[in-house]
Amino acid sequence: MKTFSRQNILKHLAAETEAGRPILGAGTSCGLVAKCAALGGADLLIVYSTGRSRLMGLPTSRIGDSNALTIDMAAEIRNVVSDTPLVGGIEAWDPTRMDLDQLLDDFQAAGFSGIINYPTISTMGERWRKRRDKVGLGWSREVELIEQAAARGIFSMAYVATVQDAIDAAEKGADCLVPHVGATSGGLVGHETETKVDEEIRKISEMIDAVMAAGHAPIFLCHGGKIALPEDTRRVYENTQCVGFVGASSIERIPIEHAVKTIAENFKSILLSKR
Repeated sequence: MKTFSRQNILKHLAAETEAGRPILGAGTSCGLVAKCAALGGADLLIVYSTGRSRLMGLPTSRIGDSNALTIDMAAEIRNVVSDTPLVGGIEAWDPTRMDLDQLLDDFQAAGFSGIINYPTISTMGERWRKRRDKVGLGWSREVELIEQAAARGIFSMAYVATVQDAIDAAEKGADCLVPHVGATSGGLVGHETETKVDEEIRKISEMIDAVMAAGHAPIFLCHGGKIALPEDTRRVYENTQCVGFVGASSIERIPIEHAVKTIAENFKSILLSKR
């Protein structure tokens, strides 16, 4: 089973940015999407349990046992892709898996070379966060996960939706910080919000500036909201310190919706000849 060390992943990502190419973390929940994303140059294949809902034609939703689903998807993806690192989305606050060290073992045994905190409490609002923190299954568990991954030399990524969360994750050694500015809009079942791209870019910058002011220098990648298409990322790169993009709906939902709908329309547009 081929996996990638943290050092090798970081070396590759540095080479990409030094060459002027943005880093792409591609959300992939099945072998076909993973294979095509890798062929298109994705640097990281990120596996989320929520991807199953996207492939079912639903809005991005948490379904079932998140960690079990993510681990289960690894074999299908590794069967068709071997030269691109797999990053697994870990639900750190899963109450049926209290031993984070064992959880990391399970993800590594499945073939994941890195981890990302997803689903994440960071995006869920103060009321829900406070309730989960009271029982020890909140943001602190995600921070602990990142800290343990860093201590074990496992490549780690962290979704963060607030300035303080960004600082927390950076302090614990996250290799990549991904400012999360909301569920992705666009396509047939996107989560449309009231925010504008300029507001989202400002929010990304606030998180990045705070982390850098605190003396940390992780890799910054953007995600979510109105930042859904390739041309949207250009504005982020021009106005922030982000050097890449993490796409889930942008990789495995919106393109499939468009491609299948278009090809079906094209087939239907060919009129039968008269006999």
